[in-house]
Amino acid sequence: MTDMALCESAKSGNSKAFSELVLRHQQSLLRLCMRFTGSQDLAEDIVQEAFIKAYSKLGTFEGRSSFKSWLFQIAVNTAKNKLRTAKDSLSLDQIQISINEGSDKMIQRNNIKEMLLDYVDQLPEKQKIALTMRVYEDLSFKEIAGIMECPYDTAKANYRHGLMNIKKYLERDHLIEELSYTDVDASFDIRMSKIKEVDL
Repeated sequence: MTDMALCESAKSGNSKAFSELVLRHQQSLLRLCMRFTGSQDLAEDIVQEAFIKAYSKLGTFEGRSSFKSWLFQIAVNTAKNKLRTAKDSLSLDQIQISINEGSDKMIQRNNIKEMLLDYVDQLPEKQKIALTMRVYEDLSFKEIAGIMECPYDTAKANYRHGLMNIKKYLERDHLIEELSYTDVDASFDIRMSKIKEVDL
């Protein structure tokens, strides 16, 4: 059954239909929340809360977007609220990393991917959300705009500004050329090649 058919069935009181939706989307939702929080425990809490909210609001889902996009919107808003209120959590744009001057030559290949993820964590909130949705979840800008509740062009601009900022971080730390020699998965190489091509 399609997501939409399962939604309609769940609206009619079929709890098994909603359970199927949970099984279909919980892994991608957890992956998304992990990228935002960096904490599996917090991510799992957000996912659980997002599904509870989705179930309680299922009657308001009209199918104007995909169920996945609607669910992601709930999760993103939940994550933002959690990060802003949790006393022991950092907000999305407060995470900092430091690299000793000249240390780029000592960086091992398997650390480059982790550093790139750290750079993503440093982005302003809206840029991080847009870039994460586009790069890691392969969502369209139309879907991203719906999740972020902003115009299409704004979603696209946030994504592009995010790429530009990551390129600046890479150039700042003399890592832009290191990307050619990293042992990361092919899809990640393709994504990062976009950064190299951005005109500053």
